[in-house]
Amino acid sequence: MVSDPRWCPTDGLVRQLAVEFGTPLYAIDEASFRSKIRDYRASFLKFDAGAVLTFASKANSVVGVLRIAHSEGCLIDCASEGELRAALMAGVPAKDCHLHGNNKSRSELDFAIDQEIGQIVADNREELELILDAASGAEVVLRLAPGVLPITNEKISTGQSDTKFGFSIDDGDAERAVKFCIDSGLNLVGFHCHVGSQLLDPEAQIAAGQILAEFARSMHDRYGFDVKILNVGGGRAVSYTDEQPVPLDEYNDRLVGGVRVALEGSGLRPVLVQEPGRSLIAEAGVTIYQVGVVKDVARSGGGRRRFVVVDGGLADNPRPALYGARYGIIGVSGDGRELGELSPATVSGRHCEVDQLFEDVDLPNDLRAGDFVAVLTTGAYSSSMASNYNRYPRPMTVLVREDGRFSVLQRAENFEEMLSREVLPEDLK
Repeated sequence: MVSDPRWCPTDGLVRQLAVEFGTPLYAIDEASFRSKIRDYRASFLKFDAGAVLTFASKANSVVGVLRIAHSEGCLIDCASEGELRAALMAGVPAKDCHLHGNNKSRSELDFAIDQEIGQIVADNREELELILDAASGAEVVLRLAPGVLPITNEKISTGQSDTKFGFSIDDGDAERAVKFCIDSGLNLVGFHCHVGSQLLDPEAQIAAGQILAEFARSMHDRYGFDVKILNVGGGRAVSYTDEQPVPLDEYNDRLVGGVRVALEGSGLRPVLVQEPGRSLIAEAGVTIYQVGVVKDVARSGGGRRRFVVVDGGLADNPRPALYGARYGIIGVSGDGRELGELSPATVSGRHCEVDQLFEDVDLPNDLRAGDFVAVLTTGAYSSSMASNYNRYPRPMTVLVREDGRFSVLQRAENFEEMLSREVLPEDLK
């Protein structure tokens, strides 16, 4: 039997966290997060002794999370100046960061260059010209579109030919970008791709890695370019409900093997890089809500529906609304009583939308106001994508330490902070 990779806190711990810190609440288990990084790095290094793991901070850019990832040997992938500033605040040297983004501004590039960023992952010709104009010696990696369509939600698929990301290999843009870098004297060091995320099967990432390697080989043959970096992105799936991703060793063995076969006989030995985010942090996180209302209503087509309404929703986890994302969920009594048998319920949020977080999930049939709902596998993208919709302050993030202590990583936003950006012109007062 395969053990559940998700952190699932005990009922007592859920109550303790909720009572001490309030709800909604993001909680991260330090031991689980560190373990997942160590396991991923050890597996990757088993198949390539020089491999490098980079944490995709878009998944969770809380400063304490970035500090832990770096302390465990990860470089930090930043998709914006804000994410780079968060990494710097975490004490991560800029040389250990990569700047991504498909529409970087001149000021964003200037900031990264001034900080002596490790690598700039360039997305388009205009960006290359900005880097050239800045007279920067920064290492440049070209993001390429390998023309691979993965099996995943279309909204998180990014490697196909008609994507907004990167230089297309198919139509010659990638080769033209290489020639521009060589002719202009830019410090081109390698190539990058990312085909998408929540990949249950590694075939798309393996295919993209092979295409990247074959492209590097052709650039060596045509222009003498000696590739130093091949970054094959991230995307390995996690278990939200009953998903079973390919085992980590099999995933890395096939990925590394595919790239090495494509490079065989070329004399090229680039450093292989992966940049997982979700697969390192998602399963180490839980979101805790308090139940406010339980309603039993008639369905339009007959039958009844039980609504369990919680004190969060669309603003603190938009993924169900964006992608139809589903999660593992547990009900926890607020007073320590034993809860009854499970029956279908729809967990809804408090926002002025349909805001159905989780439709037709099994929860105790006697769940009531004051009880709690803990949502598993929320370490990735919940905090990063949180908003102030309906003017709700964003939740706190708490780290459950390896020794059982709690540390606040991010304070809950208050109303004063949320409204601090507002300006009321004198003539409107």
